[in-house]
Amino acid sequence: MTASSAVHEPEIRRGVPSDRHALETLYPLAFPNEDLLPLLRGLFDEPEITVSLVAVVESNLVGNVFFTKCAIDDARRDAALLAPLAVAPNWQRQGIGSALVREGLRQLRDEGIRAAYVLGDPAYYGRLGFSPERSVRTPYPVPAEWADAWQSRCLGDAAAPTGGTLSLPGVWLDPALWSG
Repeated sequence: MTASSAVHEPEIRRGVPSDRHALETLYPLAFPNEDLLPLLRGLFDEPEITVSLVAVVESNLVGNVFFTKCAIDDARRDAALLAPLAVAPNWQRQGIGSALVREGLRQLRDEGIRAAYVLGDPAYYGRLGFSPERSVRTPYPVPAEWADAWQSRCLGDAAAPTGGTLSLPGVWLDPALWSG
């Protein structure tokens, strides 16, 4: 997958089961020092609570984001965790990741999700409207130096949850996912 000199607007669509092989190829390219395939496969096994969006350019899958619908302290499932997000190395820094996140947040808002959470680079996600989260906790403590990396964003007009712990499915309950 290589980016050509001409700018191609990606098609963003919902992920489908037939995307699995391409995604299992994409993630090791985007994250050569991390093994995200077990997480990715676990998310594939939770289609009723995950939203997967893919970016396609000229029939090539070049990006993906997952959102896992979740709750705060096992209450109503009206929150979502954004992760993972991957863009093929040759297509990075062209707005594909941002476009995937924005479209995912729009779809989640339309489905009644009140807030989205992410553990990621504050500079990147801050440009997408996220800010450090101090009241809703992760399932496991994150390292102190990552405090500002735990972020949230309200979706729509409803107030975001205040306080509690993010309640996630088993695929997310590996402490290593929260500690680096």
